[in-house]
Amino acid sequence: MDISLDAVIAMAPDDASVKAARGLVSPEKWPLLGFDETAVWGACRGSGSKPYQVKIELSGPTCSCSCPSRKIPCKHALALLMLCAGHAPLFTAAERPDWVAEWLDAHRQRAARQEEKKERRAEQAKADPAAAARREKARLERIRGGLDELERWLCDQVQHGLSQLSGQYDVWDKLAARMVDAQAPGMAARLRALGGIVDRGEEWPAVLLGKLGMLQLLIDAFRHPERLSPREQADLRAALGIVPDMGAVRDGTTTGAEHIEDIWHVLGVSHAEEDRLWRRRVWLYGRSSGRLALLLDFSHGSRQFEHLFSPGDTLRMNLAFHPGSAPLRAFALNAPEPVSPEPGKPLVTHKLPGSLPQAVSNTVEDALMSAARTLAANPWRLPLPLVFNGARLCRRENEWALLTDAGRVLPLDMTDNEAWELLAESGGLPLFVCGEWDGARLRIAGAFAHAQVKESV
Repeated sequence: MDISLDAVIAMAPDDASVKAARGLVSPEKWPLLGFDETAVWGACRGSGSKPYQVKIELSGPTCSCSCPSRKIPCKHALALLMLCAGHAPLFTAAERPDWVAEWLDAHRQRAARQEEKKERRAEQAKADPAAAARREKARLERIRGGLDELERWLCDQVQHGLSQLSGQYDVWDKLAARMVDAQAPGMAARLRALGGIVDRGEEWPAVLLGKLGMLQLLIDAFRHPERLSPREQADLRAALGIVPDMGAVRDGTTTGAEHIEDIWHVLGVSHAEEDRLWRRRVWLYGRSSGRLALLLDFSHGSRQFEHLFSPGDTLRMNLAFHPGSAPLRAFALNAPEPVSPEPGKPLVTHKLPGSLPQAVSNTVEDALMSAARTLAANPWRLPLPLVFNGARLCRRENEWALLTDAGRVLPLDMTDNEAWELLAESGGLPLFVCGEWDGARLRIAGAFAHAQVKESV
């Protein structure tokens, strides 16, 4: 039961659920705690006469509870996972109770049916390529109509002045909804992000104008795909939210698709939620390949994903990369396999969760230069990963930032609670940071105490 407390907290639907779960992490509240190689389970005393039956399938992990809560995972499932993380000896290896076995069987049957549906859809697409081509053509026409409408709106804003957008925060959601209807979810996400620029700082109109110019560039590129290389066309489609044929990427038959098998270090993990849709980004570094990779997952209603990742994990995986000018997004072709430290090459445990080899020695300047090259190859890629050493967390002018020895300051997108917690855990030491850069601020996805990181590759 290799589960970390930070990974459990990352699964929680909200802070209130974490607080409630901590109140249940007490052995006397759990008259039954058991596990086997596949699952853990427990009976948690509640307000009713019967304890709540809590089941967790470990490979996901996937949680279920007999309580009436609509949150997934509920406080009881989170508490059971917290017990796994910090009090594993309390669990007894045992034969599954009937209520656990029945739930596992039903869960596997549902997963098998979903996989069969995916396979049938893939086979239907292969069997009738003409129908697939018609669907593709129809979608491109819908996107074209949506982008034409967006371009007219852009021209109106430039003609009448961007200052009229001050205070009109709902306009971005309406535009984004139109792009979703036009089947361009990537453009919708970009429009929602622009809403956060309006009225933010004195220079917001100039910043917004630059971002709107990038939208116009994307529209122009969509109208003239013949002027782009196959890799640039893949970047364009990704920017609009058109996902490539996963079967072709998996088979390696898509132009520009790569497969890389390596030992991957989890540098950072970030989550965001919008309209009950959770997005998770997992940033990886390949020990032998030296490649960065991004695993992007979505989950509706809860932060439950197929596999659990925590900063500092070391996993063996074969990744298939989406095609593009500077390939970054990938998906795993196999289940992640935890890797133990090699003899003579120990991985060091830090004050911050997990462990990480000193395989990346970028300074902030190196990281920014790498991001600039990536942006030159693909102007629509945001956020950009920044991975670097030697920056201290500081507070300046009522905001948090990272300060390097060379005096460079990177503003942070970070709450006070997050910053104080990181400062306490790092002890004020220089940090090894994996962050997401939007061009103005950095969102930290993973941080490690730099002074404790040792060579291991």
